[in-house]
Amino acid sequence: MSQKNNLPYRLGVGAVMLNADGLVLAAKRIDTPGDAWQLPQGGIDADEDPRVAVMRELEEEIGTANAEIIAETDGWLTYDLPENIRKKVWKGKYRGQKQKWYALRFLGADADIDLEAHKHPEFSDWKWVDMRQLPDLIVPFKRDLYKDIVASFVHLAGVKAEERSK
Repeated sequence: MSQKNNLPYRLGVGAVMLNADGLVLAAKRIDTPGDAWQLPQGGIDADEDPRVAVMRELEEEIGTANAEIIAETDGWLTYDLPENIRKKVWKGKYRGQKQKWYALRFLGADADIDLEAHKHPEFSDWKWVDMRQLPDLIVPFKRDLYKDIVASFVHLAGVKAEERSK
């Protein structure tokens, strides 16, 4: 068994936040070279409910948690870090992440999004994108994960808020 397979997954959550037009918020990481965009995501604190964690992560990463959960993945999704990154991230303690993903309806305005609201910003820019574009925007090692996320929530993509609530 390889070293990677002996390591546990870090538990986390992720947010697929949809605006009123059914587009998803994608953000550009500060610490990733190139043109890589991702969805807000983060770890779950000890004894923290994943639903609470996803709202906390939104607040920390994009400056607002003015959203409501409208769907979640059936189970947990995983990704493995490439070996060259695994040794640097989380002090090499984890092979990757095991995440619960949530689709959320954004209830605020674009002006509410503040990437510098937290003292340690993770993102330098953000934009609204069609959900089906997400696998093409993410770093290659998370591409399969993002395909699974899209498959879980594609029924919500491009659907305006008033149509979703019917």
